[in-house]
Amino acid sequence: MWRKLGEGVLKYRYPLLIALLLVTAFMAWQASKVKLSYEFSRAIPTDHPKYLAYQQFKSQFGEDGNLLVVGTETNRLFEADFFNSYTKLVRDIKGIKGVEDIISIPTAINLLKDEETEKLNPSLIFRDTLLSQSEVDSSAAEFLNLPFYQGLLYNPTTKASLIGIRVNKEIMASPARTEMVSDITKLAEDFGKQQQIQIYLSGLPLIRTVIADRIQKEMRLFLAGSLLLSALILLLFFRSFGTMMLSLAVVLIGVIWSLGTLQLFGFKITLLTALIPPLVVVIGIPNCIYFLNKYHTAFKETNDQRSALVLMVEKMGIVTLFCNIAAAIGFAVFALTKSEILKEFGLVAGINIMMLFFISLIVIPGVLSLQSPPKEKHLRYLHNPRLQRWLVRLERWSLHHRKQIFIVTILVVIVSVAGIFRLKSIGYIVDDLPKTDKIYTDLKFFENQFKGVMPLEILVDTKKKYGVSRDLGNLQKIDSLEQFLVSRNYIGKPLSIIQALKFARQSFFEGDSSSYTMPSEYDLPALAQYLNMKPDSTSGKNTFGTLISSFMDSNRQQARISVTMQDVGTERLPFILDTIQGRADEIFDTSKYNVQLTGTSVTFVEGSRFIISGLKESIFWAFLLIAACMLYLFKSARILLCSLIPNVIPLVITAGVMGWAGVHLKPSTVLIFSVALGIAIDVTIRFLVNYKQNSKHVQSIQANVIQTIHSTGLSIIYTSIVLIAGFVIFCFSSFGGTFALGWLTSLTLVVATIANLVLLPALLISLRKK
Repeated sequence: MWRKLGEGVLKYRYPLLIALLLVTAFMAWQASKVKLSYEFSRAIPTDHPKYLAYQQFKSQFGEDGNLLVVGTETNRLFEADFFNSYTKLVRDIKGIKGVEDIISIPTAINLLKDEETEKLNPSLIFRDTLLSQSEVDSSAAEFLNLPFYQGLLYNPTTKASLIGIRVNKEIMASPARTEMVSDITKLAEDFGKQQQIQIYLSGLPLIRTVIADRIQKEMRLFLAGSLLLSALILLLFFRSFGTMMLSLAVVLIGVIWSLGTLQLFGFKITLLTALIPPLVVVIGIPNCIYFLNKYHTAFKETNDQRSALVLMVEKMGIVTLFCNIAAAIGFAVFALTKSEILKEFGLVAGINIMMLFFISLIVIPGVLSLQSPPKEKHLRYLHNPRLQRWLVRLERWSLHHRKQIFIVTILVVIVSVAGIFRLKSIGYIVDDLPKTDKIYTDLKFFENQFKGVMPLEILVDTKKKYGVSRDLGNLQKIDSLEQFLVSRNYIGKPLSIIQALKFARQSFFEGDSSSYTMPSEYDLPALAQYLNMKPDSTSGKNTFGTLISSFMDSNRQQARISVTMQDVGTERLPFILDTIQGRADEIFDTSKYNVQLTGTSVTFVEGSRFIISGLKESIFWAFLLIAACMLYLFKSARILLCSLIPNVIPLVITAGVMGWAGVHLKPSTVLIFSVALGIAIDVTIRFLVNYKQNSKHVQSIQANVIQTIHSTGLSIIYTSIVLIAGFVIFCFSSFGGTFALGWLTSLTLVVATIANLVLLPALLISLRKK
């Protein structure tokens, strides 16, 4: 079959190459339209209860993750020159396209009691003009007398201040957000240089924008780096510029097809899908090495180019096919999960790794048949004396030191299993950024000064119309829950109808800060009209009615408590959320009320749980499907056992190293195991297929193993070098997950290569049929 296929490829090479070029041109056109994702990828399924609750919350109250914050820490804040420049900064930021509203000290309002109308009129504390020192001092005293803003915009202990910038969600979902965030960052940093102070920026809009832009830059860098490194290795191995260009052409076509596939499926480039083009290069080059190595070997034996090409397809076609199937399975199993981000990655990666086989099968024989036969210098690498000496050592170890090999393997596995028990599953929202990155350090500033910027929303449903605004008991229960939240050192100051009422009560009692308390049953009737006050949609002023309305639904049935919290990680966050939910259930009778926790923090922890669970499941399916392929290919339980052991052990060792090195299990690191299993099994398939082919004319298992080591060892070593070098490229990433993918996958491949060249031959000899 494979011989006829090889003859057919050569016979119809012109129409096949033309058809391939036409398809590639179409895919290139599609690839030119692929866009970068400007949305936070859905880690949990769209039918998940937490996701549905979050979407319902956003439809009622709007986005919770659209606040960008700018922070400072200085004793000079209320000096006239500094404060006037600070006010100008706020005004300039307000003028940037995409900025909808700003909450800051210069724009802070007070509620003034009107004796005649008995209404609370909002008034700016600091006039929007140049202020003298006496005016700043007077307004600052008024501001500092308002507990509503303490811990929200100002930390009186450390003199840290905050500017909250609410940005347009449509802008945030478009490429224009890069310019908007860049403009805000430039204004803030210019102000910092002018005043010679440190400026801190954070918030989900900033984090998402910076990460998305880095993804785009790194994709280009890694693609160029993997191509360059592969070109150098190929040139070093084959000593032929033409062979190098042929291999690069194969992987470049694969890259174009992968980007075109993204567009055809309607997907965008995310943190995961950005890895696919470099992965195509890394996995595609071994295809070329397998085919070219066999072509050179066959040509040396036959001295006939056409016969060598047919023999190349005949012998290496099935090997390369099953290698690509195994690698594709390692990626495609992610499509079996319910996580959208993993589905996209698995589907596109799996399809294009399989396409690499057909691209290689058409391009390599077709183009080689049009070139002149290889010269002696191109075949010189087949007799590398140093590598041949290593192959002799491998032969000696397999024949005479099997006991020592098994003992060392068992000891290493025991140590690795001990390391596995040290593994922890912890993830953070900015987990993939280094601790020295400005995004990370600025986030820590806001956590220290204002207890974080990660949004958490608590929705209290009284199940009755006006159950919030006309029931003092319900308001007191909400206040009790807020008191509990305030007592947590990882949660910031709550914003809710309760804080608004306390603010109103203070204003009614002539601005006395001691009156900033929950209204009593005697106070509430006097304040009741403000609960029914509609937001002022005609003026641009920040009215009290707008504040009230933003924390209740239109029926005054549901109350919203908005807090920010620290990025505490997926290990602590579920416990914290359960604690809050437990306290809420104690305060509110669950048969009469429904208290729900939602927001970005909740969807993040649920998404992390879902991804890790899906990835663990995908490892199981990858192992099962690859085992089925091996059983079909070799039709021997003994060979199946021999093939799986050298590929399971590297995964166990890698997991053990992660445990001992303190690398946590999280979405970006669990990904490694399925990917590494799919790629590492290639070496096993290469070895065992050649072993099976030799068994037809070599009766002795020992002689067959020796011959297989010498006939396949060279190409296995070359291929492993390319794979390991290709993944090392990812170690230069600024993202922790991509960096871990690089060094941990490289480690797995190093161990897998050693296991397949040392342990596998020893197993084949030891487990031979008596």
